[in-house]
Amino acid sequence: MRNESGILKAMLRGSAVYADIFAEKRTYTQIQVESEKIEKLEKALDQGVGLRVITPWKMFLASTTSQDAKHLLDLARDLGRASGEKTAGLLKKEPPVKARYPFSIVKDPKDVEIEKKVGMVRKIEAAARKMEKRIKQVRVMYRDTRQQVRIVPSEGAPVTDDRTQLIMTLLVIGEAKSQVQTAYDAIGGFYGFEFFSDELLETFVRGTVRRLAGLLDAIEAPMGTKTVVLASEAGGTMIHEAIGHGLEADLAMEGLSCYKGMLGAQMASPLINIVDDKTIPHMRGTYAYDDEGIPSERTLLVENGILKNYLFDRFHALKYDMKPTANGRRESFGFKPIPRMSNTMILPGTSDPDKIIASVDHGVLVKKMGGGQVDTVRGDFVFEIQEGYLIEHGHIGPMIKNATMMGNGPKILRDIDMIGTDLGFGIGTCGKDGQGVPVADAQPTLRIPEIIVGGRQE
Repeated sequence: MRNESGILKAMLRGSAVYADIFAEKRTYTQIQVESEKIEKLEKALDQGVGLRVITPWKMFLASTTSQDAKHLLDLARDLGRASGEKTAGLLKKEPPVKARYPFSIVKDPKDVEIEKKVGMVRKIEAAARKMEKRIKQVRVMYRDTRQQVRIVPSEGAPVTDDRTQLIMTLLVIGEAKSQVQTAYDAIGGFYGFEFFSDELLETFVRGTVRRLAGLLDAIEAPMGTKTVVLASEAGGTMIHEAIGHGLEADLAMEGLSCYKGMLGAQMASPLINIVDDKTIPHMRGTYAYDDEGIPSERTLLVENGILKNYLFDRFHALKYDMKPTANGRRESFGFKPIPRMSNTMILPGTSDPDKIIASVDHGVLVKKMGGGQVDTVRGDFVFEIQEGYLIEHGHIGPMIKNATMMGNGPKILRDIDMIGTDLGFGIGTCGKDGQGVPVADAQPTLRIPEIIVGGRQE
């Protein structure tokens, strides 16, 4: 991009304390097959530039699809006027850097013929139908994305980054005895097309269909306060929603989180350690630099139950005189960066997962979570249990259906009394303030002594 220094200087006026340029080129392919028909086939290119100025304590933004240097300079001057006239801010230039990753993309998705991608999606849909005769509908979605960005901050080094994402989702809907059930799963991450091996795809489809078949034959969930074991296979959905969002600085520092003002305080069981790690190879939430040009890191959030840090972007780090944690993320050049999770997890403990299950006399084992709702101010949550089983005298019993789990995040963190040695990941796209970013979350097997399980009476 031409005249980057001139554009930054035009924004650094008056009370401005920081400015940046975010240039992006994004290409993607999306294929969706449903009911044996191709419902969507898209190949697209999105390209543009976002400009931003921070003043104490406001953020001014502008974005455009134009690459014209004069147009960008005019936008920069408009933003500069919003922060005041005359006094110029300080531009601290450093040598540019190129993001590097400790892993490689073997087969770039852009080099794979569209026919091969369509054939793979069709094969998955047909395989799912063949495995279970009670299936009424199958939806398969494939998407590959390549995001090339250049981030030019007024303080720090200009960064060039190249990110590749793959995701495959499968939704199956079945009916038995006039009752409809659904099962859903997703796989993917920062991979090349080599990720989709025949073995992986067969396991993916078989596991999703098996879950649906189990739900069609399952018993109704019990109602009441139960001991719940969250298996590592459940991924970290509850941790992400009920805890993780409350540790994002825009919520935690502005009074919109139940964890506000708790830095240095014991806020969880001494067994609990939580990190947000952007550096894990191939994970969906992995990146070398965040969308503000901050190098990625492994951020310790909770250590032995003590709250050590929040997730900071530049704006809230500047406002509260804290260090950015490389969690400033944005959906695209048209959005502002805000504090977001990356790969967030509870770290493994010391208990054998099988012994955790064996320790429960009457309870519920949750192997996969569904959707839910969270009140970050109070910490209350409710989640669907997509795959759950009764635990009877330490043994796994029948599968349950139509189950929910209700509780309070801070209380659950304090109550957890056993943590397994294992670790399981889940992936997704996290929505917040109208924008979505790729994330992963993880947890070991956990025991919650008391939590409300909701069911449905027939």
